[in-house]
Amino acid sequence: MSDAWLPDDLTVQAFDALHDDLPAWRGAITTLAAKLGSSGVEQVSEGTVLVALLDADRVLKLYPPFLRDHCLFERAALRHLQGRLGLPTPLLLGSGENRDWPYTLISRLPGEVLTPLWPGWPEPSRLTLLRSLGELTVQVQALTGPGLPELVSLAPAWPDFLAQQRQRCLARQQRTGLPPHLLQQVEAFLPAESVAELSAGPWVMLTGEYTPMNLLVQNERLSGMFDFGDGLVGPREYDWLGPLCFLAAGNADRCLAYLSACGAVLDDALRLRLMRLLLLHRYSHLPAQLALPGWQQQPDFLSLARALWP
Repeated sequence: MSDAWLPDDLTVQAFDALHDDLPAWRGAITTLAAKLGSSGVEQVSEGTVLVALLDADRVLKLYPPFLRDHCLFERAALRHLQGRLGLPTPLLLGSGENRDWPYTLISRLPGEVLTPLWPGWPEPSRLTLLRSLGELTVQVQALTGPGLPELVSLAPAWPDFLAQQRQRCLARQQRTGLPPHLLQQVEAFLPAESVAELSAGPWVMLTGEYTPMNLLVQNERLSGMFDFGDGLVGPREYDWLGPLCFLAAGNADRCLAYLSACGAVLDDALRLRLMRLLLLHRYSHLPAQLALPGWQQQPDFLSLARALWP
């Protein structure tokens, strides 16, 4: 496959295997990069789609046909955010399609990905970053204008999305390894009326991110944010889960730093709302997302929520 273009009928499983086999898509990404005027191509193994760094200042993202909706949402999100935040987001430099595979060409931001750096940071720097991240979340969610209706038109309708997530929740949590005693409580914890409760507005742009793998830092300060293809439009708390699970779980000061910057007060009502959204999240996988030791031993979801967000 090194010299040929990519098939347009890949299943999700086949694409995942392709994604992890860099030589298999080297020829395709190099060919497309050449059409875009770049000869320096560095493939990136992380991420949901095929990503390559072009020369020193551009990033090429190539989406499989079944993720066309993610590509369209990301393009709209980049236009919606451009120049409107206190933190840089990539500029949309170009877009197109090559044999049914849509792509975007964006600017490359300065900084390092937060994920490997976070464990070594001193606690004051962590709290400062979480406060900055909360302020950024508020900025994004306050944006209005013509870009927001476009995002609404491109995103799944939130109540329908949530209802589908609820239908699939038990099977997903079983597959991803939720402890058996919690599995037994899932259906009672997520009654049908919870979809309406969790659909209460106002709705905002949800980036799907604010997670360490999509944040860039310099000198222990935020320097950029990227990757919006899996965004949605819905209630603001959905996007609080990234920071509260990956960066703050189990630490009261970190939770307070982020949520106070978001203008929220942590109580059991909010804890339960967050826990329901976590179980219904598009990428819900608690064993991979919760770094809090011993969370599996919590007897019920309220106890788990109190342990995660003290």
